[in-house]
Amino acid sequence: MSARALSARLAYLVVEKSNSLSQLLDQELVNCPAKDRALAQEISYGIIRLLPRLDFWARQLMDKPLKGKYRQGHFLILAGLYQLFYMRIPAHAAVGETVQASRELKLGNFSKLFNGVLRQADRQRESLLEQLAQQPTLQACHPNWLIEKIQAHYPVEATTILQANNERAPMWLRVNQQHYTRDEYQQLLAENELEAQASDLAPQALRLENPVNVHRLPGFETGSVSVQDAAAQMAAQLLDAQPGEVILDACAAPGGKTCHLLECQPTLQLTAIDIDEHRLQRVRENLARLQLNADVLAADASQPEQWAQQPFDRILLDAPCSATGVIRRHPDIKWLRRADDITSLAHLQWQILNALWQWLKPGGTLLYATCSILKEENSQQISRFLTETADAQLLAIHDDETVQQPGWQILPGQQQMDGFYYARLFKRPA
Repeated sequence: MSARALSARLAYLVVEKSNSLSQLLDQELVNCPAKDRALAQEISYGIIRLLPRLDFWARQLMDKPLKGKYRQGHFLILAGLYQLFYMRIPAHAAVGETVQASRELKLGNFSKLFNGVLRQADRQRESLLEQLAQQPTLQACHPNWLIEKIQAHYPVEATTILQANNERAPMWLRVNQQHYTRDEYQQLLAENELEAQASDLAPQALRLENPVNVHRLPGFETGSVSVQDAAAQMAAQLLDAQPGEVILDACAAPGGKTCHLLECQPTLQLTAIDIDEHRLQRVRENLARLQLNADVLAADASQPEQWAQQPFDRILLDAPCSATGVIRRHPDIKWLRRADDITSLAHLQWQILNALWQWLKPGGTLLYATCSILKEENSQQISRFLTETADAQLLAIHDDETVQQPGWQILPGQQQMDGFYYARLFKRPA
């Protein structure tokens, strides 16, 4: 299947059928010629990222929308609009190739419509862009409930957050310190004509100036480097596991933090759990590539009495969350997540936090983490826990933390990192 046809099909399955874009890409990209896969990925991500803008233009250009069994045609038009307005593809190629793709989707009868709409869009470019500028919600490209929540939580930073969510995420690397120092690996990248910048915060993190296929990374197959955002890399540093300790990584899939903990301390007795057996396969694959060892277990983090064998010195709880901090990596979150999801997620987080706390040794540390920016899942959750849990004490990450405002909130785009939240809790001995 061509890149245009595949991207339209994927966008349709995300928006209309509530599928995950990243999962679809894993399944469907094999059906696209290898040389076209990057293009298919770029267009499908672009449609999902800028969906309201593209929908707005399609409505301006068409007398009536395509519906029912022809609905994929609507997303093929969006694919054409994305190419015309946001990619460096000549207009004649964007239009011609997109129209050609209609036959693969069994929409050849609409080829004249697709050709006319896209040519009209190219002719009316300036007018369409001016109309867009008069629509503030189309600048944000988020659902209204999420815009309102972000504005309520971050009145000063809201515009910056929304803009950051609509940008392409950079490619961050985690250097395996068992193989190279970060400086050594940065030099190795330079020798392979790959430019990278070091993080000021995450000690093993390098940001590539231009993303590449992982197989271009020196030593990737032998475990010298992994792909992981710098914000996620902070987990290992903040947990600060010591040699030989008994560690739990709860909700561990796909295993980036699990592997990082073991790269830092190979002698850890580490148990990695996740409720999803299918996702644990990724954990096992990552451990195998990096030649690391952990006990990997499909288990419910809210029911540790069913699987835990002993108390833990330290626990990393990477709690299930709204993922509102990683929208730039997973733009489908904007359209798959619902406002009422937040309450149910916060309830689940509370259950897991309280359950795992019982399996933390006195004198131990629990690091609570989410890739969310919503306070119900983060600071409000931890503030309540500290208030209601007699043996819980805040171990401040920053000097300005209080029980009322605990933890460290990284916002999307800060130092080019994803949005992430961390709170460190100490269990007082009896």
